[in-house]
Amino acid sequence: MSLNMSIWLVIFLHIYSVLASDSDPVQDFCIPRSEFSSIFVSCKNSSLVTVEDFVFSGIKSPGEFSKSGFSSIPVSVSVFPGLNTLGMSFVRADFEPGSINVPHYHPRATETAFVLEGKIYSGFVDSRNRVFAKVIEKGEVMVFPKGLIHFQMNIGDSRATILGSFNSQNPGLLKIPSAVFGSEIEEEVLIKAFGLNNKELAKLKKKFLPIS
Repeated sequence: MSLNMSIWLVIFLHIYSVLASDSDPVQDFCIPRSEFSSIFVSCKNSSLVTVEDFVFSGIKSPGEFSKSGFSSIPVSVSVFPGLNTLGMSFVRADFEPGSINVPHYHPRATETAFVLEGKIYSGFVDSRNRVFAKVIEKGEVMVFPKGLIHFQMNIGDSRATILGSFNSQNPGLLKIPSAVFGSEIEEEVLIKAFGLNNKELAKLKKKFLPIS
């Protein structure tokens, strides 16, 4: 590799690393105005900002549970304006015994999961298909590297609760089952990729297709 090419590669990697994460704030805080837009954000006048802008009470209790026994309350700028420009967000997740948080990943953030109550079988899969998983209990924390598929299951006899935090105010979320079988991927691709027949595929698509 030539010297010039090496220099350009270093420059490219530096620019990519800067663009691939939330930018640093250029002021103490920026509470979005009421006409908040995800594209164009203007800050509330600092003289109008109060302590209430930095307090959120929406995760005192679990959210609505799905039929599978899982509940999650994502907390982002859209519900907690005080997070704006701070490069973080979080989620409360509750699990009935035996319920799971299906394999999923966050394309723009690393996650740390802190167990508030219960026993959770928790893990992730790396790019070599190695599984890193174990049971974590109350008071323990596990980290899921950015962009890697991870999962959780309550293996205890009582409800379990996790508080997850992200190093991005917009981490993104792709749930593998719904992303694969609930999207408009050509059916022939799925049949060949997973060795399914038409009947099996139809059953999976019926389960994961979003209700219009």
